[in-house]
Amino acid sequence: MTRYALFINGAMVPAAEGRVFTTQNPANARETVAEYALGGAPDYSTATSAARTAFPKWAAMTPVARGRILSKASQILETKKAALAELLVREEGKTLPEATGEVQRAIDIFRFHGGLSYTIGGQTIPHELPGNLMYTRREPLGVVALITPWNFPIAIPAWKMAPALVCGNTVVIKPASAAPSMTFELALALQEAGLPPGVLNVVSGEGRSFGAEVAQNSSIQALSFTGSHSVGSQLYQAVAPRMIRTQLEMGSKNPTLVLADADLDLAAKLVAIAGFGLTGQACTATSRVLVERQVLAEFTEKLVTLAKSWKVGSGLAPGVQMGPAVSEVELQGNLDAIAQAKSEGAQLVWGGNRLTDAEYGAGWFMEPAVLGNVTPGMKIAREEVFGPVVAVLAMENFDEAIAIANGVNYGLSASLVTRDFKKAMQYAERIESGVVKVNQISTGLQLQAPFGGMKNSSTDSFREQGVASLDFYSRTKTVYLDYSA
Repeated sequence: MTRYALFINGAMVPAAEGRVFTTQNPANARETVAEYALGGAPDYSTATSAARTAFPKWAAMTPVARGRILSKASQILETKKAALAELLVREEGKTLPEATGEVQRAIDIFRFHGGLSYTIGGQTIPHELPGNLMYTRREPLGVVALITPWNFPIAIPAWKMAPALVCGNTVVIKPASAAPSMTFELALALQEAGLPPGVLNVVSGEGRSFGAEVAQNSSIQALSFTGSHSVGSQLYQAVAPRMIRTQLEMGSKNPTLVLADADLDLAAKLVAIAGFGLTGQACTATSRVLVERQVLAEFTEKLVTLAKSWKVGSGLAPGVQMGPAVSEVELQGNLDAIAQAKSEGAQLVWGGNRLTDAEYGAGWFMEPAVLGNVTPGMKIAREEVFGPVVAVLAMENFDEAIAIANGVNYGLSASLVTRDFKKAMQYAERIESGVVKVNQISTGLQLQAPFGGMKNSSTDSFREQGVASLDFYSRTKTVYLDYSA
């Protein structure tokens, strides 16, 4: 069992109140993976103070100097990739190929922002008068607070902390309690790469206490959060009186539209990967499929065939395509959503049962589920289910499909499968979603491209990832200089 203390001011320290908690392997709940210090209000205050003290010197460094530390950290993480991926599987539950890909994503994010450091600056703007110079500076905000979820426990912390650090901010981050190890490993890699004490502080602990710290501590100048809409909206209201910069990425109900002209084998494959891969525990997962009625039966048959063949098991076992739910609570939520859908008239076409025999008995496993006879007004068609549950809806035509796809309160990722180029372009124009995919899975993002949602999926202000990520973590100052006299 691995043990982690809190990472504050460059050192591992116990929680002020001496409390601890543990994480269990979702594939075998009898196995304790790691023990953590359980931070509370005093620890968040100490971490914020350390970040505030470290800020002036870190901000005074050039972006290139800061970027070199990120680049070196990426190299350190590369040497640990296999061990980190295995630990990620044991704590979060995804398959080893998925975990390895996620660790590589964090490595690439640090490398990307290390290179991006050479471009961070302002611009020179022509002045209307002679003998005058006008230019802008990009400057850090100060101490920023980050709250990250358990479903991508190394990629999401990396894509928040990398731009925050390279812009010159200091950071206090609270990772999700279900899988905090990867955030601590990022901190240790950055420390080994030369990150000064206090620049990055990691506190595993109580979410409510951290929310209060962010709301009340004037040293914290920004908050970036990824999680549920219910928690995100509460945080938004809590920090509103201080009007600090806030970035929220929250829930989703991602559609994939399958038109009658589509390659149905491709469509079924894309939906299966996006719906059942990562155990459906991705904010960009396909959770509803809108299919033109004339191909509904054929598409559903192909999707069910794939669902039946999907190999479920421990993420460390070879050939497994889908691991367990992260916890018993998440598993039960998936099963409850299926039961609710059936009570409203949906048909469980295949799967959706908890797996308990032999290798599954000690874990949180279920079959991937395909629901048919789903109508737009059903709860399963409108609210997020964070699991491998795909609802299939019949549509009469493309226009109706667009209307139904847009008729929910979320707008994060949306996919379309078609051979019709004109409709593909119309889809990109008309769909209310921050990410649009055509003939691709709804999951999966390019780190160099902006990412964010619309409606209740996001605050829809600043985007994450790519060059756009710098805008949230920095402010622009405009300088006027008259040298005519």
